[in-house]
Amino acid sequence: MKRGTLIVLGAAGAVTALLTTPAAAQAEDPSAAVQAALDNAWVLLAAVLVFCMQAGFALLETGLTRVKNTTNILAKNLADMCVGVLAFLATGYAIAFGAGNPLWGAEGFFLAGSDLVGAGSSGAGNLSTATFFVFQAVFAAASVTIASGAMAERARFRSYLLFSVAMCAVIYPTVVHWTWGGGLIADISIGGAVFSDFAGSTVVHVTGGSAGLMGAILLGPRLGKYTPDGTPRPIAGHAVPMVILGVFILWLGWFGFNAGSQLAATAGSPVSRVILNTVVAGSAGTVIAGAVVWRRQGLPDMSIVANGTLGGLVAVTAGCATMNTLGALVTGAVAGALVVYSMTFIESQGIDDPVGAVSVHGACGVWGTLAVGLFARYDDGYLGRDDAGLFYSGDGYQLIVQVVLVAIVAAWTLVTTGVLFAVLRRFRLLRVTAQEEALGLDLTEHGIGAYPTDVLPRDARAYEGPQ
Repeated sequence: MKRGTLIVLGAAGAVTALLTTPAAAQAEDPSAAVQAALDNAWVLLAAVLVFCMQAGFALLETGLTRVKNTTNILAKNLADMCVGVLAFLATGYAIAFGAGNPLWGAEGFFLAGSDLVGAGSSGAGNLSTATFFVFQAVFAAASVTIASGAMAERARFRSYLLFSVAMCAVIYPTVVHWTWGGGLIADISIGGAVFSDFAGSTVVHVTGGSAGLMGAILLGPRLGKYTPDGTPRPIAGHAVPMVILGVFILWLGWFGFNAGSQLAATAGSPVSRVILNTVVAGSAGTVIAGAVVWRRQGLPDMSIVANGTLGGLVAVTAGCATMNTLGALVTGAVAGALVVYSMTFIESQGIDDPVGAVSVHGACGVWGTLAVGLFARYDDGYLGRDDAGLFYSGDGYQLIVQVVLVAIVAAWTLVTTGVLFAVLRRFRLLRVTAQEEALGLDLTEHGIGAYPTDVLPRDARAYEGPQ
């Protein structure tokens, strides 16, 4: 009798456990299934918007550089996405989100053992593994493309491909594991304050900006960028329409970048506030950068104004869910001014960054991350509390944690990419020759120009001396 009772109780317990799984719960509750479908559809749409940012980066970087390097820049942007996704598939996703230790994940290489389409199978709310992977993969590709602009017009294509693989396979995923993956940085608590970087001012942008800085330093400046006494010369880009169109495409993609990071489409979520703050900060960055450069130069240089837009967007990326409208406005405005002064300072140090990537993504990414410690008003899912910012809480613990976040990520990226670029330079793989740079990377690295009206012959033998 007792044995029969135990069997019945055991069977009942098994059924109960089965019915409490996410899939069973959705089967029992149609509204849960609808919510899961909405969450996955929204995040996939956001991933598509972030994917389109590669087109914005391509136009922006192409417009800010010379016509003879157009094909090379477009090739790098295409490679960032394709090579980046494959590297992230192979090892990056597992290192970022796989079970392991505080330093790195060690499960899920090539998504092995994953339920790709089951709702909630990723462990991130209702998202399937496929949905979550696609969203995170396009973020990884963006982190590489950020550095592309700082290394433009003189890096060998093969060395850039190696860099792209290293970034998406190891360097960037490690940063993600430490933060969004619940590892090293996520474990840090100071005075009860923990890190917050909602959509990646540091995780994505400081990582990419730091890599770009090391690339620009170890590559050295472009030929003719500086006079013999070290005075910088302007090297104008060839297509302002591309620059401005690229900015608009990037801004459109940023709505997916920031709002998609909510990873859900539930009632009462901060998605609308995130989009509002993204619009406000980008606008403020544009206006202030324009005002500063107009006052300094007497004319509104549109290449710098465009970078002011991007600076405002980068800065608000960390705090877009936790700031009120005023906080986003101030964050974007400060970033707009910071872009102008940072670009001038970096250029004065002999560092040639053709598109201002280090200033836009590095400097403004740092500022935006620290701004969370000042202006955080609402809980964004990381903070665990409202009024965490200095101007609301009266204490500086959140600001201190944000400083620690930036310091660790910047140090990791500077060291790892610095070693990579130094090794490539040691074996003369990093930079093209002076002759190749003078001819342009389109001709020497790809054998074809970007436009039918290019005046340069496509056959490099035309530049050889008489035999």
